[in-house]
Amino acid sequence: MKVYTPPIPEKEFERVLQLSEYDLDYTELDQQFKDLTKLAARVAGTDISLVNLIDSFTQWSVSAYGFPTSQTPREESVCQYTIMGNDHFEIMDLSADERFLDKIFVKEDPKLRYYMGIPLTTAEGNNLGALCVVDTEIRSLSQEKIEMLKIIADEIVNRLKILKAVHDLKGRMLEIKENQKKVAHDIRGPIGGIIGLAKVIQDQGKQNQLEEVLEFISLIQRSGTSVLELADEILSQDYAKPEKEKIAINHAVEFSLETLKEKLLDMYSVQAVQKNVKFSVSNKDGKDHVPFPKNKLLQIVGNLVSNAIKFTPEKGFVNVTLDLAVSENSKNLVMVVEDSGVGISVEKINEILRGAANSTLGTGGEKGFGFGLTLVKHLIDKINGTIAIDSSKLGTKFTVTLPV
Repeated sequence: MKVYTPPIPEKEFERVLQLSEYDLDYTELDQQFKDLTKLAARVAGTDISLVNLIDSFTQWSVSAYGFPTSQTPREESVCQYTIMGNDHFEIMDLSADERFLDKIFVKEDPKLRYYMGIPLTTAEGNNLGALCVVDTEIRSLSQEKIEMLKIIADEIVNRLKILKAVHDLKGRMLEIKENQKKVAHDIRGPIGGIIGLAKVIQDQGKQNQLEEVLEFISLIQRSGTSVLELADEILSQDYAKPEKEKIAINHAVEFSLETLKEKLLDMYSVQAVQKNVKFSVSNKDGKDHVPFPKNKLLQIVGNLVSNAIKFTPEKGFVNVTLDLAVSENSKNLVMVVEDSGVGISVEKINEILRGAANSTLGTGGEKGFGFGLTLVKHLIDKINGTIAIDSSKLGTKFTVTLPV
């Protein structure tokens, strides 16, 4: 059997970088696109349609009609070929194509035969994934139906842009609230000092017979008290704690250690099971519900987890430890991804830290796409974080520290 090298788009790093900029949670997109996936299947007359997004390691079926949403190793997907071009990609019979005839979805249920993929192309010319329609019967689509599918694909890209705009707006609103709190804190000190000074002068003023000064000081005191009350009002507004003193988390723009832990288990346990690798996520005690921005966290730690699973042999382990290091002047998220894999050479570590790493084969023969760890380094640098790598023949440990 001929072995096919996975295709890599010419601008692959730019492609995965733009996908990361959308900062998507792949497990929460079905409601956004379910109407379009159903429409695509109806237009094509097929049993199944999917919206697939492809990152450095995985094809994420973020919405599906006639088929459960799932994730697939990128090298096992058909859509990896669709994102190579700017037009549709059609295969009338998957079982007659050497690239796909041995795939499990062709050989076993649902025994797929027909595939039509439309790239999800951004204005910058990057294909983030594909809208595909598939069927268990051999067929072909007319040009008219293909053009209609392209319109649906364009609408999917438009919705992704809207989601990003809304996410950015919510992030900006959160930033404004944080600045509001900071300003309020900053004015409390000097205003409190003015009030205290005014009271001291007032207490001593009668002895000095400064009646006019005392009247003026009284006005200052009342004015300062008013400003201080305003600061207290700003500080307390919209920040009430719910029952049991848990801090409310805005899941659109924030995570906590607990929500991040649950998200990682939800997203990457499937990959671990497929590889027969034990996967665990744990939090340091005491800070499970402290909120912090979710900015690019899934893209950073997700790529590290996928990479660790890829390079860990069967019956090995991948452990993630999450912690918040809080001091008076800073709050840092510390994420440690440790595996029992094949290890990384010193040369390779230096390439990663320079942001110039190229991928190699995984322990199960998985093909590499070259930019997963490069993207991680780029994203960490962009938000002024740090990454440390410790590796031996017994495994690798990535330690990422991000200011939050």
